[in-house]
Amino acid sequence: MFDYLINAAPEEDPEQSIPLPTADEEKEMNTFEVPETLPILALRNTVLFPGVVLPITVGRDASLKLVKDAFGGDRLIGVIAQRSSEVEDPGPEDLYTVGTVATILKLIKMPDGSKSIVIQGKRRFETLEYVQREPYFKAAVKTVDEERSDNLVELQARIRSIKDLAIQIVNMSPNLPSEAAYAIQNIESPTFLIHFIASNLQISVEDKQRLLETIPLVQRADLV
Repeated sequence: MFDYLINAAPEEDPEQSIPLPTADEEKEMNTFEVPETLPILALRNTVLFPGVVLPITVGRDASLKLVKDAFGGDRLIGVIAQRSSEVEDPGPEDLYTVGTVATILKLIKMPDGSKSIVIQGKRRFETLEYVQREPYFKAAVKTVDEERSDNLVELQARIRSIKDLAIQIVNMSPNLPSEAAYAIQNIESPTFLIHFIASNLQISVEDKQRLLETIPLVQRADLV
């Protein structure tokens, strides 16, 4: 859990160990204009959540071409988890239908020809149909909007509980930096807190996907 923080340098500002979105940035993500079609990058063994920054290694030929084209353009891609990590060359039927629009923040070329990218999730989407298969997938998509919670007291209670449990885990784990607890405590956005914790839970891709697809924020907090 909280693998993103394990390699944080001790001298780093604890609040900067996690890239915390500001209120304006979160508002921008919630209203981010998603194109009608997106190139689709399939992920193995992980699910990207809105707001979360994630490093990804890209090795498949189609994925390398996709990343190259996207990085030279608007840097926007659609990221969707595979249903099974054992499928080497997935088709649309091997991918979930709900994913996350992502911006490629950084592209790193590796000596073996693969590439590593750092991406940040923006907004959830659902695939409607695949309009291109070569050299990589493109799909027509529609956005999946965040639903505002009417019961803020109930949501705040869930958030306090999630923070307390996450901080207990950090404090009990010798492999996690103590700064992680401080950073988690300072996450003010309920949505980002839920997504950050969900991203780092040691649970199956299927369970993470269920969290991504759960619309009411209170229900998502309950699942976390």
